[in-house]
Amino acid sequence: MADVDSKKLESKNVQDLTLVVNKLLTDMQGKFQVMSDQIIGRIDEMGTRLDELERNVGELMQQSGIEDS
Repeated sequence: MADVDSKKLESKNVQDLTLVVNKLLTDMQGKFQVMSDQIIGRIDEMGTRLDELERNVGELMQQSGIEDS
């Protein structure tokens, strides 16, 4: 009888641990997704800024008479 109770308790502990690990992994996945989205957004923003900078440099070169090579 004690052996059956022990196995039930062990099974419950395994189930509880599985739930905790699954929740932890789900939370981590969500956080990584948010971070990934933020990084991609920042890279896109940086690309836009670089395009604008390139355009401004080209305009300045044109205004100063330097040819764009």
